[in-house]
This record gives sequence, structure tokens and C-alpha cells, in this order.
Amino acid sequence: MVKMKSQKIKIFAFIISFLGIISVATAQKSYTVDSKSTFSVLGTSTLHDWEMKSASGTGTANLTITNDKLTHIESISITLLAESIKSEKKSMDKVAYETLKTDKNKNIKYVLKSAEKVNETTWELTGTYTIAGTSKLLKTTVKTSIIKDILTLQGSNKITFNDFGMKSPTALLGTIKTGQDLTLKFNLNFNL
Repeated sequence: MVKMKSQKIKIFAFIISFLGIISVATAQKSYTVDSKSTFSVLGTSTLHDWEMKSASGTGTANLTITNDKLTHIESISITLLAESIKSEKKSMDKVAYETLKTDKNKNIKYVLKSAEKVNETTWELTGTYTIAGTSKLLKTTVKTSIIKDILTLQGSNKITFNDFGMKSPTALLGTIKTGQDLTLKFNLNFNL
């Protein structure tokens, strides 16, 4: 009877130990946005297509990584200094900052509300973008990859100036007009 009790204790200890290993391998962890992350806004005008870029985003994500796979997204919060977004022309940057109302709204923000896994490398994120002081809930399809201990989340959203209470800018007394449609692109990197 003592021998049987001893075996039960050993089996129980083994199960506890095994479950402990599993929970460590799948533990949720907070990650910080890497400095190699990039953000861009693309649009059109009557003169040419244009792009503005930034690599100054900050933020965190609570994620679960299991066996080098992203298995759960609990939260993502990103802040981007609006005036860190630059084009190749200072005059264009000035017009963009007026449109973004950066005198009152210093940051562009994103906060995740929910995440749904589509397959091993694709997620459907629902989150709130705050741009020019206006917040809007949007769905974003995100591609994920893990290479050399770096998790990358890559996605884009189609928006319009009107979606965020902005007027599409004009220049040279209205002879150059910006198209209403914009594309927001991001490439978020997290060191694992």
C-alpha cells in the first residue's frame, strides 16, 4: 500500500512538473515595439502619388508565443508622434500637419479591441485608430511571421480623410488637390 501511494505521488509530481513546463512554454508576455518598426501613409494628388513615413512608433503588445508561433493576442497599443511622419518635401509635411491638426493632436494612436486567428500566419484585428482627434473602429487583416526571434505584424487599412474629420488638402491656390483615399501601412517588429 505504501509502495502504491509512493507511485501515485511520483505520477502526480510528474504531471505537475509537465504542466509547469507547458505553462512556461505558452506564457503570455509583454513585448515592446522595436525601433525597426515602420509606419507609412500613401495617397494621391492631381500632381503625383505620394508617401509619408515614420519609424518613431512606440507601444506594447501582450502576446502568447508557443513553439515559435503566435497563438494569442491579448492587447496591442501603439502611439505615433504625428509630426514624425515625413515626406521628401517640407512644404508637403507642413500641409499634412495642418490637416492632422497636430497643434492640438500630437499623437496618432491605435488600441486593439479584439483579435481573431484566421490561420497560422493571418489574424483579423479590430481596433480603434485615433487620428486628428477623431476615433474610429476598424478591422485590419495582419500577416505574422517569426524569423530569428523577431515577431513581425504587417498590415494596412484603407481610409479617407472624411473618416477622421479631416479635409483633403490642396496646394497652390487649389490647383493641386489631394485624393480623398488614403492607405495606412505598418510593419510592427517585436523582439522575442
